[in-house]
Amino acid sequence: MNAHSPIAPAPAQPLFPEDARAAFAAAYPDRPVKLSHRLMDHPLLSLDALAALAERMPADRVEYNLGRMPLGVRPEDTPENGLTLGETIRTIETNGSWAVLKNVEADPAYAALLDSALEEIAPIVARSTGPMLHREAFIFLTSPGSITPFHMDPEHNILLQIRGSKTMTVFPARDEEMVPAQKSEDFHGGGHRNLEWKDSFRARGIAVPLAPGDAIHMPVKAPHFVENGPAVSVSLSVTWRSERSVAEGELHSFNALLRRRGLPVGRVSDRPEEQGLRRFVYRVMRKLGA
Repeated sequence: MNAHSPIAPAPAQPLFPEDARAAFAAAYPDRPVKLSHRLMDHPLLSLDALAALAERMPADRVEYNLGRMPLGVRPEDTPENGLTLGETIRTIETNGSWAVLKNVEADPAYAALLDSALEEIAPIVARSTGPMLHREAFIFLTSPGSITPFHMDPEHNILLQIRGSKTMTVFPARDEEMVPAQKSEDFHGGGHRNLEWKDSFRARGIAVPLAPGDAIHMPVKAPHFVENGPAVSVSLSVTWRSERSVAEGELHSFNALLRRRGLPVGRVSDRPEEQGLRRFVYRVMRKLGA
């Protein structure tokens, strides 16, 4: 174990209470749902522990910038905050910033924390979308009043609020006005997660307030934005992929390949894992370098 990593204590009781697991089972994989958890006072999630973690992480696993931004912002217009990463986290109460620590499961103590959370819901996931694949964890630290712009993420995700408050406004997945087919194709080809914002979208969203001890299940690629409350926010995101999410990415990538060649593209269904023939053709074409 990394000598600098705090040791994660064994949980005395489930991280997700029984009612939270039942709510998750009823919603997964297609609906967002508010949950509860018991990780608020975990020592691995204190600001000092997170600053130390951030300073030993590879630079490409950390992203941070100023936090007061419009709901829609182009990636190239994201403003920097002029601080080091350690300074950003240790002074986040006053510096107006946003930071994310990516793939913290590379650290053994945080890997154990991720596993302890996901093992509690793995049987529920397996019944709907098969085994959990590519388990990852991300930690978000946000100054008071910061905004995370309108965007989408490719994973199944449960975000756990640890400190402070925020409101996550969630929009329907698979709404092609918010996420046009070509945006999905670009995204799965390595394009940025940010989406174009229109004020007319707001009425279609569901605002979910999150306080310490609250969590939310987010479906794959459900558009959302986040507004931080009046205090520093710390959130832990535990994520995984499934055959369904992998298939969805493959089919959009296949459509991108067809579109570049002027060929008709196909529909990506709400059960893409069942579109085996198209996935097979895509894999063959990719292997051949098409």
